[in-house]
Amino acid sequence: MARISPAPPEKFAEVSDYMERWKKLKGYPPSSWLTMVRKPSVFRAYRDLHNAVMIEAGEVPRALKFMVAEVVSHAAGCRYCTAHNAQNAAHIGGVAAEKVEALWQFRTSPLFTPAERAALELALAAGSAPPCVTDAHFTELKKYYSEDAIVEIVSVIALLGWLNRWCQTLAPEIEPSALAFAHEHLASSGWTPPAG
Repeated sequence: MARISPAPPEKFAEVSDYMERWKKLKGYPPSSWLTMVRKPSVFRAYRDLHNAVMIEAGEVPRALKFMVAEVVSHAAGCRYCTAHNAQNAAHIGGVAAEKVEALWQFRTSPLFTPAERAALELALAAGSAPPCVTDAHFTELKKYYSEDAIVEIVSVIALLGWLNRWCQTLAPEIEPSALAFAHEHLASSGWTPPAG
């Protein structure tokens, strides 16, 4: 059960353009936003940052961005964000279901390239508590990515750090679509729904 009730309707009027854009992209606004809208300026800032990090084109493909987001969320223990980013990897990033299902085995699965593994290793290390990022992670990353691309990857990790804390603290209810996707594609790897 969510620890904070959704924002009142008048607050949503202030951010309707953001909600409409995401409904077109994903079909529904995540329930994590419903409390964030209580502070429209925070919600708008988060959405602008999310768009710049996850949606705008860059050197790093959108598919990899959502896979990094899923792995960092899993490492941080945020089952809500893990489910959403797995679903986003498939539905927005175009990642095949088989690859989404293998994300937690990225080190050994033949579905992942060495470049993807380097990015996902950084996500796993950065999402752990405490983080265990080393210079060796960056030595490996630089074999495959420019420094601009590495900044894109770290931007995903940092954005999810904020969102993981938001969701783990406020415990939004996971939506039926994300829940069903996670049950179908992540449960075999050990995913369970957030407590609530």
